[in-house]
Amino acid sequence: MVLHSSKGNFVWQSFDSPTDTILVGQYLRAESVIKQLVSRASERDNKDGPYSLLMEPKVLSLYYKSRNSPSPTLYFVSPSDLVFVQEGTLENVTLHSTPETDEGYAYDLGLQYYVANPFNDGNRILARPKYNRTLSFLRLGINGNLRIYTYYDKVDWHAWEVTYTLFDRDSTESECQLPERCGEFGLCDNNQCVACPMSNGLLG
Repeated sequence: MVLHSSKGNFVWQSFDSPTDTILVGQYLRAESVIKQLVSRASERDNKDGPYSLLMEPKVLSLYYKSRNSPSPTLYFVSPSDLVFVQEGTLENVTLHSTPETDEGYAYDLGLQYYVANPFNDGNRILARPKYNRTLSFLRLGINGNLRIYTYYDKVDWHAWEVTYTLFDRDSTESECQLPERCGEFGLCDNNQCVACPMSNGLLG
């Protein structure tokens, strides 16, 4: 969506104002208000939810805002194999896609970042779909997880596939890092919720 003035001058475009999602080519940028993604409250409620992805000077951070806490709680900081800057400060982080070969048999899908003072850049591949992944987006979900979805136009149904998940049983980042993974009272161990024995049964 693009907004123009009555004289035809550019005023605003939705591409520069991501909410919980960025598309391929879209970015988080330091020198603007576009430094974060904020989850939705629910699938039906489009207001801001409790989770946020923030681009900080050297890392990407995930925060959870609890009803019982006045300030957000940090629950993830990007490691060196994702986005981590030792010298300088992050200028922007972009979701990008690049064909591995001229024939386009497979594509690299990931995050490209630029660093200022001194200038540098980096690229972190998150997924390698074996089809055109230009129609992809990264979303901060209502449960605080970060996923990339890619559209596969060769099928009639379930065309949107999850091509990357940050907190996953097959990933180095455990689902137990998600603040609400097992509810308010449940315990999480090895990606599984562990119930607490109570007088009225199991709680968790």
